[in-house]
Amino acid sequence: MIEVTNLTKKYGDHIAVDHLSFRVEKGQIYGFLGPNGAGKSTTMNIITGYLAATEGTVTIDGKDVQKDPEEAKRSIGYLPELPPLYVDMTVREYLDFVAELKKVPKKERKQQIDEVMEMTQITDMQQRLIRNLSKGYRQRVGLAQAILGYPEVIILDEPTVGLDPKQIIEIRDLIRKLGENHTVILSSHILSEVSAVCDHIMIIAHGKLVASDSPENLQKLMSGSMELDLEVKGSAAAVKSALQEISQIDRIEENTEASKNVAKLKVISKENADIREQVFYALAEAKLPILEMTHAEKSLEDIFLELTEDVAPTQPEKHKLFSKRKKPEAEETVTTKEAESYASHL
Repeated sequence: MIEVTNLTKKYGDHIAVDHLSFRVEKGQIYGFLGPNGAGKSTTMNIITGYLAATEGTVTIDGKDVQKDPEEAKRSIGYLPELPPLYVDMTVREYLDFVAELKKVPKKERKQQIDEVMEMTQITDMQQRLIRNLSKGYRQRVGLAQAILGYPEVIILDEPTVGLDPKQIIEIRDLIRKLGENHTVILSSHILSEVSAVCDHIMIIAHGKLVASDSPENLQKLMSGSMELDLEVKGSAAAVKSALQEISQIDRIEENTEASKNVAKLKVISKENADIREQVFYALAEAKLPILEMTHAEKSLEDIFLELTEDVAPTQPEKHKLFSKRKKPEAEETVTTKEAESYASHL
């Protein structure tokens, strides 16, 4: 569907995208994940033809984005981080304008506009000026314009930025619906957003692809050793003694919060060893009742930090990479110049 080969983008001495290569197959939702400044938006802008690459190629359904842009872009619907909206138009006027730019046949426009408005749940807003819409509804209008023309691929750059929790959930539901009939590429730095909706995750750092797999496989590949959180009736010394004969245990760590009659420990296995059954039988034989045994898997957050730690800031706020973005001081509005620039690439 989409093939990115050796993609590079330089701004003077700064390399925003560094020899990036990947494939996007039909019928899946892809998460394009990375910290701020990793090159996500630059890559999305190159794929959509909004920005020229310094080196490398992007083909969509076999069509080169730079050499055959009009044909390549027929397959793409794009929602930039800042939706390209004309705020003095009504919702329907704007969608009719976009449909014309996308060369949707005139006899099909009304039906398509009605369908995308229903899909994005903005039918009741069709006669309202865009400037009077909330941030959440503006984002829905942006999604509607991306869907117009029914492209095979929908590319969404930070689609939930600036939204409240309720609006985020609503947009996620819309993305899942889009994934039923389209290939979706979702660019974000918010881990919870990506893990909630994506079938496949690509992690980018310093403009390079550092991981590409399903969320489940990424967790398996990055886990290595198994970690068990144990809560056992008895002393920590007795538990350690009972487990000392298990050769596949690498180490045992005590939890300082343990009570007098209950031991809390973390048991770490050697790489790729599943020790749960051995631990169970060893403690049962020693007559040490297991109150709780939990397999502590690496979270997607842990994997993200591990893969991007060389580019993450050293300050404590580094964890905000996947929790939230700074709220804009003023409401974001696309200028007429920006909207016209975007429209020229449709």
